[in-house]
Amino acid sequence: MKKEEILYLNLILFHAGIGFLVYLFPFISKIYGYAIFIFGIYYVIKKQNKNNEALMVAAYVVGSEVFLRMTGGNPLYEISKYGVIFFIFIGMYFSGFSKGAVPYWLFLLLLVPSVVLSTFVLDFDTNIKNAIAFNISGPVCLGVASLYTFRRRISLGEVNSILLSMGLPIVTCMVYLTFYTPNIRDVITSTQSSFETSGGFGPNQVATFLGLGMFIFFSRIILESRTTFMVIINLVIAINISYRGMVTFSRGGMITGFLMIVLLLLFLYSKSNFNGRVKLNYLILLMAFTMIIVWGYTSFQTGGLIDKRYANQDAAGRVKESKFTGREDVAQNEINTFLKNPIFGVGVGKGVEVREAETGNGTLSHDEITRMLAEHGSLGIIGLLILFFTPLFLYLENKFNMFLLCFVAFWFLTINHAAMRTAAPAFVYSLSLLNVYFKETPKKKNSTHPSTSSGLQH
Repeated sequence: MKKEEILYLNLILFHAGIGFLVYLFPFISKIYGYAIFIFGIYYVIKKQNKNNEALMVAAYVVGSEVFLRMTGGNPLYEISKYGVIFFIFIGMYFSGFSKGAVPYWLFLLLLVPSVVLSTFVLDFDTNIKNAIAFNISGPVCLGVASLYTFRRRISLGEVNSILLSMGLPIVTCMVYLTFYTPNIRDVITSTQSSFETSGGFGPNQVATFLGLGMFIFFSRIILESRTTFMVIINLVIAINISYRGMVTFSRGGMITGFLMIVLLLLFLYSKSNFNGRVKLNYLILLMAFTMIIVWGYTSFQTGGLIDKRYANQDAAGRVKESKFTGREDVAQNEINTFLKNPIFGVGVGKGVEVREAETGNGTLSHDEITRMLAEHGSLGIIGLLILFFTPLFLYLENKFNMFLLCFVAFWFLTINHAAMRTAAPAFVYSLSLLNVYFKETPKKKNSTHPSTSSGLQH
């Protein structure tokens, strides 16, 4: 076994071990949570961010967020967003920010009026600081990270390392969930999202991270598995993450992860030469076969309920009236609120108060787009247009960033079903702004499974 394979296997086993230990001794989650920040600060300062270590650590913070939330390991509930901002600031200290990132300075400025407005309009008994921070921390995290990543030159290998840094804590989460719910048949009795298979935490957020993890390790099969051994490791991880994601019965995150894989394959296929496409054909067949097996096994374990879930049926096979579990009512209310307050909106955090007063429904928004409309008004529309079109313009400028469309798709689809409750959509979006270049690596004589990227046309 090669040194590279041993190191990778040890990384995987180490993170799998953390998941097992936290299941046995829950207090270890606190130690793990604090250790991430302590060692992260030490690592970035020691390296002086010479190879974008700030992004590596920020990615790790993002990947660990849901696991630490479900196990009580986070010092503060929203600390991952603040952690990303903090490490990005350290990165800026050593490496500066992108001077051309005017769109994201403008985006951050567009958030200010509604924040100021909210200090005047929020109810007297509302914790103003918490209400504002809960709703604005995600957009601010996105804006700050984008100031650092905008057109920053980085190699494809570094991007893959950043994704691996994000994926390793997801392996920890996957192992923890395996021990938390070892027998799926005992807990799945309906087609509703399952807290029992999500570590007792919100299935929507858990599935979002597992879908992202599925994409990360499938992408590593394609791009970073130069030997059969590495293919097997990454395939086993991807299979287990996919299975654990599907049994949460939360569809949004898994569908998003699957679409990201499809976008990556389409990009690679369009850019590859003949040899690259031959390799891709084999990989596509392998992954299609794998997904069929995972789906079949999940269907067997859930007694066919997973099939009904994705067909929008209840356990008796009846089609449900709503595909969005009532979230469309919240979104419609926010659109109506925007139409009544089209310029500055009602203020950050005020949307839920308005909705509760009008309808008696105090449900928090799951859709960041309609929340931006309701709480930021026309300024929110301008901000969203900046976020949507800027990476697309960058794609026309640098068409080699094979992950760009995948990252934008993850951000857009995630904020439509899970808002920006976690740091993941903000940070992943910022990665789409990187100026990725391809650095040819020397072929190894013992390599039995060359990376597909070697078949790309330059």
